[in-house]
Amino acid sequence: MSVGAHPTVSPAQLIALLDHTSAVIYMRGLDGRYLLVNREYERLFKVRREEIVGLTDHDLFPAEVADAFRANDVAAIAEGRPVRLEETAPGEDGPRTYITVKFPLMDADHRPYAICGISTDITERKQAEEEVHRLNNELEERVRQRTAELEASTRELDAFAYSVSHDLRAPLRSLAGFSEVLLEDYAEVLDDVGRGYLSRIEQNAARMARMIDDLLDLSRATRVDLRREQVDLTALVHDVIAELRDADPDRHVELAVADGLTTSGDRHLLRLVLVNLLGNAWKFTARREPAVIEVDATAEDPQVFAVRDNGAGFDMRYVAKLFDPFQRLHSHSDFEGTGIGLAIVQRIVQRHGGRIWAESTIDHGATFYFTLTTDATKSDPLEDS
Repeated sequence: MSVGAHPTVSPAQLIALLDHTSAVIYMRGLDGRYLLVNREYERLFKVRREEIVGLTDHDLFPAEVADAFRANDVAAIAEGRPVRLEETAPGEDGPRTYITVKFPLMDADHRPYAICGISTDITERKQAEEEVHRLNNELEERVRQRTAELEASTRELDAFAYSVSHDLRAPLRSLAGFSEVLLEDYAEVLDDVGRGYLSRIEQNAARMARMIDDLLDLSRATRVDLRREQVDLTALVHDVIAELRDADPDRHVELAVADGLTTSGDRHLLRLVLVNLLGNAWKFTARREPAVIEVDATAEDPQVFAVRDNGAGFDMRYVAKLFDPFQRLHSHSDFEGTGIGLAIVQRIVQRHGGRIWAESTIDHGATFYFTLTTDATKSDPLEDS
């Protein structure tokens, strides 16, 4: 061999290369008759290469399989370029799936004279993909069923609470009314103990009325349609605080509200969020001088809102119970309440596609953070069902 000449590859070397690959490789003439196969083809289909030359797929496979192979050959020849497709061939343990690349061999005039195929067995991968797909479908169906069951249960409980709350109002009004009449018209007949009993009846009737209102709010937070619009949270905060001042004019509370707090959501439900969060801040700062309430958005994200106070705070060990209905972290003798307000807040925030969490230290106040998505397509899981 002269200096600079390129080494040539013999036919035997090419055959050896084809025989040492794990892919199935074959060559057929334009008439579909075999010209060449490699060792992997021999191994898989139990045929010797000397015996297969001159045969067609119809001599080796069932008619429907051979027809599919032939159709793919013809398509690749017509394309005049490599074609990648999926084929199925019989195997010892059932049908096997292959990814096949077929390409025509061209003569000097760019006319096809043979068709080559390189097939890689992907049966195990295909089965694994199908199993994953099946499991995903089963999981999605289970999630849909479980979600539907939970939503149905929630709606039933909400409807029950709504009905019971309405049914309780009439006898409760009678109880409070008659107690008031007894205190006003028969005060001179009763001694201090009797008047004390009636006073306690009135107080408990009022507490029950507040609990009914909260139950109705809890039900409404889930049941009412979500109507989105641009909401000025700064204005809503001032509106709610004005109501709190009117109801408790002797209290002095320092208020700091950031300007320009806006979001997208249901105005009436978001007002209910602020009524509960600001009402709690107002209540738990009753023994602070000065009492301070702050409302703003975090510097990192203008859609993460914060309501802070310097009130009684709570033990973070019990933060997981904070948003459960009827869970209270302070005794009723210290601070009044029904234990439903934060559950209402959480439901409303979740319906807006957001979340709520809290940070606190005992005797050093609490901060409640909540987010509200501005994308209407990502909110209200109840309407997505």
